[in-house]
Amino acid sequence: MKKLQHKPIVGCMRWGVWGENFTTLQYEQIINQCLEIGLNIFDHADIYGHYTTEADFGHALKGNTSLRSQLKIITKCGINMFTPNRPHHAIKSYDTSAAHIVKSVEQSLQNFHTDYIDTLLIHRPDLLIDVEEVAVTISALKKSGKIKTFGVSNFTTSQVALLNKYIPVEHHQIEISVTNLTAFENGVLEQCQLENIEAQSWSPMGNGLFTENTEQHSRILAEATSLSKTYECSINQILLAFLYAHPSQIAPVIGTTKFERITEAKKAMEIELTREDFYKLWSASTGKEVA
Repeated sequence: MKKLQHKPIVGCMRWGVWGENFTTLQYEQIINQCLEIGLNIFDHADIYGHYTTEADFGHALKGNTSLRSQLKIITKCGINMFTPNRPHHAIKSYDTSAAHIVKSVEQSLQNFHTDYIDTLLIHRPDLLIDVEEVAVTISALKKSGKIKTFGVSNFTTSQVALLNKYIPVEHHQIEISVTNLTAFENGVLEQCQLENIEAQSWSPMGNGLFTENTEQHSRILAEATSLSKTYECSINQILLAFLYAHPSQIAPVIGTTKFERITEAKKAMEIELTREDFYKLWSASTGKEVA
């Protein structure tokens, strides 16, 4: 019997000026389309679109409380990006101070026209992070109802363990794909299972797989093409099925602007790769048999 999987998360990074630059009407349309097929979690970060995409998405929610109640919002903070609309940032840097986290959350609440964020993630590990300060800040934000759950993105296992000592880490978003197998081997996915942390994968179908011609990419695409014929599905669905095969129940963040690809990603949940087929993709990625 196929185990239950976490549904795909809808990634919004390319919906704004970093990609399709949707109008408010287009935002409303694709949000509603996603909700109609049961996908209700939307992934953001304060920096997306050079600090504009949250607000663009928020225009679709403004005054529509029924729409807001149907969906969940993930957003991230902790990166200070050097960009014209943030002239006080002299250099790209990380900031997990209490003041920065609170200011970021308040801005996100304003951008989304909402009084709560479903999930807040620390976007990158801050070398100067004070985990006790972060814990106190997140606890206060939770107590006030401004955020519901908390997690991190792109942390190491030791960084998660340190933070988790002071505040429960409930989500970890990290690059996981057939082109980037690191999380399978460095303890991240084991830690997620051990500590009941939801594993979220950004770039789940492989960063550059379809745009960069490398030996690794050629091997992977050849194997995925063969398997797509066996399973009668698309190559993209095979790449997602590779993640769904793992017992940590990885939730992929689907960063597309095309609704048909979002639908395709959900249907990939129905594919159950055999162990041998999982290892065929693994070996195609590494270029060798397992030991």
